[in-house]
This record gives sequence, structure tokens and C-alpha cells, in this order.
Amino acid sequence: MITQLIITSVLHTEIIPLWGWISFYILVILMLIADLKMFGKKGQHEVSIKEALVMTGVWIALSLIFCLGIYLFYPINSHDKAMEFLSGYLIEKSLSMDNLFVFLMLFSFFSIERKYQHEVLFWGIFGALVLRSFFIFAGVAIVERFEWVLGLFGLFLLYTGAKMFGHDNEEMADPSQNIVVKGLKRIFPVTTELHGDHFLIREKGRLMATPLLVTLVVIEASDVAFAVDSIPAVFSVSRDPFIILTSNIFAILGLRALYFALAAIAKYFKYLKYGLGIILIFVGIKMLLAMDEYINDILSWVGIPLSMPHIKVSTVVSLCVIFGTLLLSMLLSVALTRRNNNT
Repeated sequence: MITQLIITSVLHTEIIPLWGWISFYILVILMLIADLKMFGKKGQHEVSIKEALVMTGVWIALSLIFCLGIYLFYPINSHDKAMEFLSGYLIEKSLSMDNLFVFLMLFSFFSIERKYQHEVLFWGIFGALVLRSFFIFAGVAIVERFEWVLGLFGLFLLYTGAKMFGHDNEEMADPSQNIVVKGLKRIFPVTTELHGDHFLIREKGRLMATPLLVTLVVIEASDVAFAVDSIPAVFSVSRDPFIILTSNIFAILGLRALYFALAAIAKYFKYLKYGLGIILIFVGIKMLLAMDEYINDILSWVGIPLSMPHIKVSTVVSLCVIFGTLLLSMLLSVALTRRNNNT
């Protein structure tokens, strides 16, 4: 049923025709290939901070150019759609930062050398693009059919946002005990040492997985978990499948470069999670405010004589709150970390 809803949602979109979707994915594939080439030869190149900062700037610039394209050429409400894209992009980009710290811990746990990390991240991001595309199309199809689901999204975001205030990135369960990793080990025996940039090797006639493949599998599993937070959050600023998808994909396309840019200065952003928690709570409240009709029906059904007014938070306000919270949390994080280091 979900598959049928997804196909119907894509094929019957009146805003962007099928060729537009295909063109976008071709563009994404070309950008991924260019990204891989720019980071040097496989397994033989350690990405420097300077390279990572340059590529991060390039990815942000490409995202802004795409946003400008939406502003100039989108068939309907181009100004509003551009703002929705920018808001969705910023939400996904900010929430992805917490994911990057998990990547840091995974590479450390599995002892993956820096020069091999970009290979794992490339295929990790490629897998994330496929999985998130499915999740987004499924989400759009479900929301179109059952609008009240947005209320559940809002409640879930409130829960996950509040949870961020008690979450400690340093307290992570043993990744090797992940259920997905256990499933992989049932298929392939795992070597104890790295074998260059190879994910699979043949040893004594047996096909074996290397720690590089195990790390990739855990990264994909962690991205699925993060997508459960970030994708519903984007629904708070747009219901347009093209805007939701493109903003999400552009945000994660630059994650590989952003990871290497942040890896050296990660210690200065240990308090960033509180800002991300506030962002999640904000978008959760915004989604619930838009569900006044359903909430009033529920209150009436349980006999509570209250009527919740319809309050719409504009995309511009959302963009300012998200950007301001992210910037302030980063600045405070740097200031508090420096103060703690000096005392």
C-alpha cells in the first residue's frame, strides 16, 4: 500500500513533472562523482581541514544557487517556495551536526584511519540519499492521505527535542552489538584488521567483511535513526515533496566535507545539542499549532470545553528562529568550552 501511495504521489504531482525529478537525481549523481574526484584518490588521500572548508563552502554555495533557481523559475509561489527550501535546508543541516559527532565516535571505536574515512562517508551518504528519498516520498504520501499524522510528528519532535537535553554523545552503546552489525556478521565473517580501502576481501577462499564495511553499516543504521527526527521536522515548513526532498538532499550532500571541517574542532561544539533540542521543540510546537482543528475535535470528544486558536508561524519567522538558535548555540558552545579550558 505504501509503495502504491508513493508512486501515485510522484507521478501525479502537478508542480514538478517526472522529467524534473529525473533531472534532479541526475544532477545529484554528477555532484557526487565530482565530490569523490575532488577529494583525491581512493584510500590514498587524507582530507585536510583546508580542503574540507573549501568543499563545505562549495556545497553551501551550490545549495544557495539552487535556492535562487527555485526563486526565479519555480512554477508557483516561487518566493515562498525558496524560503521553504532555505528553511528545510537549514533544519536538516543543523540536525545533521549531531549525526557528525556520532560519525566521529564510530570512526574512533572501529579505529578507521582518517585517510579511509572519506570513502566510508561517500558510500554512507549515497545510501542515505536512497533511503531518505524513500522515507520522504512515503511521508508525503501518508500525510496527503492522513493529515492528522502531522500531529504525531509534532509530538514526536517535542519528545526528541526534550530528550536532547539529557542526551550525552559520549554515552553510546557498543556499536559492534548493533542488531544490523550482528546480521552482517551472520552473512560474512569479519576481519580484525583493516585491509586498505576494501570493504570485502577474500581470505582462505572465504569472502570476509572488513571493519570498514562494519563501520559503513553502522553509519547507515544511525542515519536511518536520525532521519526519523529530521524528515518530520521539514514537514513543519513545507508540504511540497520537491521542496522537502531537494532541501534534505542538498543538506546531506555536503555532510562529508562538513565532517572533516568539524572533526578538528568538534570539542568546541559539545553544547550544540541544546540548540538542536530547542530547534526540534520549536518545529514540534509549530506543527501542533497548525493542527488546531484536530486538537479541538479531540478536546470536544473528551469533554474539555477549550478551543485552540489557529496560529500560523510564517516561514520567515521559522527561518529566523532556527538560524538564530543555531548560531547562538554555536557561539555559546565555543565561549563556554574556552572558559572551561582556561579554568
